[in-house]
Amino acid sequence: MPSTYSQKSFEMITAIVIDDDVDTVDVFCDYLEIVNVKVIGRGHNGKEAVELYRKHNPDVVFLDLMMPDYDGFYALENIRKISPAAKVVVVTADLRRETADKLSILKPTEIFIKPYDINKISELLAKL
Repeated sequence: MPSTYSQKSFEMITAIVIDDDVDTVDVFCDYLEIVNVKVIGRGHNGKEAVELYRKHNPDVVFLDLMMPDYDGFYALENIRKISPAAKVVVVTADLRRETADKLSILKPTEIFIKPYDINKISELLAKL
């Protein structure tokens, strides 16, 4: 019988979650904590993402793209400068061609389209 996301545990993984929507960050962090991912930082723009990455060096960054001021592209580009091998998972509702083109250059580890599928996120965590 296949296991569901609530039965899996990823205790050794640390993460930061970045989204301009506070509720989205809270819900996403709650899910990660249910599966024992240690959330070590929460932020709401790309600049905070870079600062949190530099400070905490998490195993994975969950990053929204469309945010005011400093967006996810800024964060992804600058996190890659700090650590080219950083695991950055883009979580976005933006499906424009321009966005896809930018992402093909910046090469996130994975891209999830909102609303995200909890089981697919669990599968990704299992790969980490």
